[in-house]
Amino acid sequence: MSAMPLALIGMGKMGRALVDLAPERGFQVVARLGRGQPITRESLAGAAVAIEFTTPESAAANVFACAALGCPIVVGTTGWYGQLPAVSAEVEGKGAAMLYAPNFSVGVAIFHRVVAEAARLFGGVAAFDAHLVETHHAAKKDAPSGTAAALAQTAATASGRPLPITSVRVGSVPGTHELLFDAPFEQVRLVHEARDRRVFAEGALTAARWLAGRRGVFTMQDVLAAPDQRAPQTSHG
Repeated sequence: MSAMPLALIGMGKMGRALVDLAPERGFQVVARLGRGQPITRESLAGAAVAIEFTTPESAAANVFACAALGCPIVVGTTGWYGQLPAVSAEVEGKGAAMLYAPNFSVGVAIFHRVVAEAARLFGGVAAFDAHLVETHHAAKKDAPSGTAAALAQTAATASGRPLPITSVRVGSVPGTHELLFDAPFEQVRLVHEARDRRVFAEGALTAARWLAGRRGVFTMQDVLAAPDQRAPQTSHG
């Protein structure tokens, strides 16, 4: 099987991790677009799919550019979800494809389901209060993280109760999310810990291969639901 041509938009820590891992996963990086480099048909260099890790200020414009050129795009940037309805409408209107996620770890995608069920069960027991603690490296700018916000929303929806979040920025921690259910005489903890940034690169590449040939707007939950499905499809809306 020939390597899938891949464009990388954003050459920060995640971009560099993707450059290292992509060849091992059957991709050929044909374009590396850093800050200030425009997204054009020429700069995408025939890529079958693009992966974007940039800034909240740039993400929507990057999606618009790829959609206009018919290049499916996997978006790993967070902090722009206030624009998601408009961006999704543009992607759908162009018959293009986008997959976005605050976290590309397959473990986190499954963790969401575990959190939902735990929150549903503990939500019915008045003695337990829920609290989410997220820890990331000192250079991470957004707080709470996109993953923490999504997990808190999952838990709050399942339990019917709001969920406070504590954010910690220290050292070089790739990402740890801990959900606590606390009662006067006991405590239950659910933890996901990323040991290496490559877990996010691995998931983004899995998402990119899955997205190629599809149309619509998707998340990692769609990938998880049919990880081996290869036939092109349109999103469920």
